Amino acid sequence: MKMELVDKILAGNVQAASRLIRGIEDEAPDAIEELNGIYPHTGRAYIVGVTGAPGAGKSTLVDNLISIFARGNMAVGVIAIDPTSPFTGGAILGDRIRMQQHSLGEDVFIRSLATRGWVGGLSKATLGTIHVMDAMGKGIILVETVGSGQIEIDIAKVADTTLLILTPGAGDDIQMMKAGILEVADIFVINKADRDGADNIKLELEIMLGMRTYHPGEHKPNIVLTEATSGKGADELADEILKHRDFLVSSGEL
Repeated sequence: MKMELVDKILAGNVQAASRLIRGIEDEAPDAIEELNGIYPHTGRAYIVGVTGAPGAGKSTLVDNLISIFARGNMAVGVIAIDPTSPFTGGAILGDRIRMQQHSLGEDVFIRSLATRGWVGGLSKATLGTIHVMDAMGKGIILVETVGSGQIEIDIAKVADTTLLILTPGAGDDIQMMKAGILEVADIFVINKADRDGADNIKLELEIMLGMRTYHPGEHKPNIVLTEATSGKGADELADEILKHRDFLVSSGEL
């Protein structure tokens, strides 16, 4: 690469960004040099993590959010962490295929990353890819974890706002999860809320959140009900994300 990509990435060039991200995934020495060049131009994007068990509807919700933020004239980056192909070592592109309608959008850049054995729901290349999208000028970056359940708390280390997606009838036992990811979620999303049991999950969450002690001025997570396949509740979810961003800015926590 030899420092030939920095200016192109800063200008928003998708091909240059894709090439550098591939180098980051492959841990190429030149890619690290390029990253050092773009790092001073990062720190402006807002990072939203989306986690939850497989089948919770994360990809469809992310698809909804892309539409809403893009309509609001926001440049959107999406990082979809996918399982690793046992044949090529690359990502199995299930998530990116589901988001295909947005892939040609001028202000939308979607990239799949393979876990390559990395645990915690992310890929080793996640943070570097966030920096690349940030330097490209993406105002909001959605990071969707691979979907392996309670162990996926690493997303809270890289995201400004973390969404936990739960669904009724999928074995989402709040009591079993409370010692893990419940403590790091900023917004709880009960997807497929038209199914029986959604109100029970909401009630259990409200009871658990009510048992926690919040200091004055501390953020208390909200609960949003959605039906991702129809888009119902997606606008409310987007509003909650932006409200949490405003809270972090006003409190100085961002």
